[in-house]
Amino acid sequence: LSPVCLGSLRRAAKTLALNGAHDAIELVGKLRGYHQKAQTDENYKRYRWIGLDLEKGSVRDNVKAGVLEPAMSKIKSIKFATEAAVTILRIDDSITMAPKNAQRVPTIFATKESLS
Repeated sequence: LSPVCLGSLRRAAKTLALNGAHDAIELVGKLRGYHQKAQTDENYKRYRWIGLDLEKGSVRDNVKAGVLEPAMSKIKSIKFATEAAVTILRIDDSITMAPKNAQRVPTIFATKESLS
């Protein structure tokens, strides 16, 4: 995933921790530590299931806690958000402004001659 996408996913965890009235820096730091270990060491692959427990203000194994989210749901959510962002950027690119040297007459003072 791109750094922008990773930052967005990290922001979601931080927002959840803050909304749960917990120390977001500590919780997200722990979460990132577990996930980093899962990606770099084969012996710690089970750490990829570590998530936030906002009731206790800690991290936990979400599979053991029974919290499962289908990967397809996450993939579709990210895909739809990406498509929405691309659409907004395309609309923004298609909006063009009049050249600076073009004369513009304010509409409240416009006459038939100035509009033709």
